[in-house]
Amino acid sequence: MLAKRAPGRVIKTVDEEYTLSAKPRKGAKLRREVWQSEHGEVVRYNLAYINHRICGRDNGRVLGYDNSHDGRHHRHCMGSVEPVAFNSYDETLSRFESELAEMWRKEDEQAKS
Repeated sequence: MLAKRAPGRVIKTVDEEYTLSAKPRKGAKLRREVWQSEHGEVVRYNLAYINHRICGRDNGRVLGYDNSHDGRHHRHCMGSVEPVAFNSYDETLSRFESELAEMWRKEDEQAKS
């Protein structure tokens, strides 16, 4: 279970950003950040698909999950923010990846039309 604030030292263990190069997402970004307690517990995370051509709000975040606002877990989608149930970071990452794959499938279909 994810604690709001784990005691002790918190370390950023993942800091990845990829700029996509293939059409139709050329120039879009995938961002993943994870902070863990000294015991390996995920205490903070940020997952984001950023594409300013698709979404001009929320700093271009088309889809994202994080808990960086007072430890509250929430989902960003096309400028909207909504709270989400949280069971584990791995489950949240899987949900993000599944939603992203579906978004990209639809984008690819529209690009072919």
